[in-house]
Amino acid sequence: MTQKKQHRNTPQRRVVLEELHKVTSHPTAVEVYEMVRQRMPKVSLGTIYRNLELLAEMGQIQKVDLVSSEARFDGNPKPHHHVRCTRCGRVDDLHELPLNLLGNVPSEVGGYSIIGHRLEFVGICGDCNDG
Repeated sequence: MTQKKQHRNTPQRRVVLEELHKVTSHPTAVEVYEMVRQRMPKVSLGTIYRNLELLAEMGQIQKVDLVSSEARFDGNPKPHHHVRCTRCGRVDDLHELPLNLLGNVPSEVGGYSIIGHRLEFVGICGDCNDG
């Protein structure tokens, strides 16, 4: 029988999670580092990277790996899609999609058992469109 590894909730991990819950901007690890440093000036960038990866593995946050972009982090762990601006890199949540957009996701494709999927939308955000 395998046991799930328990991770103690360190002060750094708690602050990373709290800071991610405050924003909807999908910050990069460096941006999270800058946010956390306001509260914990001696925290290292390595600590931030480790805690972001661990929180994502634990399902408490989402790591948003986008094509041609640095990984970003989302404090909302519930399944949802994202849209990225190709001009400024801004990332926003998409909560409403047409029901027929995804259709039926197959359970097997090309010999792979499908365990999930990612769909990236790209476009130009309102701020960039106005400029």
